[in-house]
Amino acid sequence: MGTNFQYSKTLAVEGSILTILGLVPYVGWVLGIIGVILLLRAMKEFANYYQDNEIYQNALTGVKYYIVALIALAVAGAGFIVAFININFNDFPASFGIGHAIGLAVGIAFLVVAFVFYVLAATHLRKTFNTLEQKSGEHSFETAGTLLWLGAILTIIGFGVLLIFIAWIFAIVGFFTMKSPQQPYASQPYGYTSSPAQPSAGPTPIYCSNCGTPLKPQATYCSNCGKKVDV
Repeated sequence: MGTNFQYSKTLAVEGSILTILGLVPYVGWVLGIIGVILLLRAMKEFANYYQDNEIYQNALTGVKYYIVALIALAVAGAGFIVAFININFNDFPASFGIGHAIGLAVGIAFLVVAFVFYVLAATHLRKTFNTLEQKSGEHSFETAGTLLWLGAILTIIGFGVLLIFIAWIFAIVGFFTMKSPQQPYASQPYGYTSSPAQPSAGPTPIYCSNCGTPLKPQATYCSNCGKKVDV
């Protein structure tokens, strides 16, 4: 397969660090995008190495859901801007017209959509981390997946952001400490299924033609009835 386990680990560690740095103001979004690309590449390599494509597919689905969540969040923001622009709060609610109401409804609706896809994205990443934990034995991945999922749910109260940050710390630790198995999964072509072992051919059993008693090879007479064995 040509899959380099150490190279995969390096990609995953670097991608996780850059993903965390995505929180840095102004340039963080660029670092975050690079981090996500590196992580997806690493997950693809791990999927090949461990012969389990769900590692990559769940990660890719999670990233797609994050993108949908960001788009929905942008639409929600635009809706809220429409809802509250040019409102005279000294004359509220008389100054709150139909256009403002539509903007508010759109903002709330797409905010809910963004939250749902955000949680779905974290759910798929949790599946990726859980699979990595099962394959590598590194329990940090299970912790990272759980914290990432809880953090996504608790983002609505702000505390979730801290949990997500801690989750990626556990992920970095897991990637950094995971060890290559002595028997690499990638030693066989991807999707290879070994054929079941066929029983070795042995001598054909013989039975007494008179009483049906199993006979030893080279037997001349039946040990049960004493009849001569027919050759």
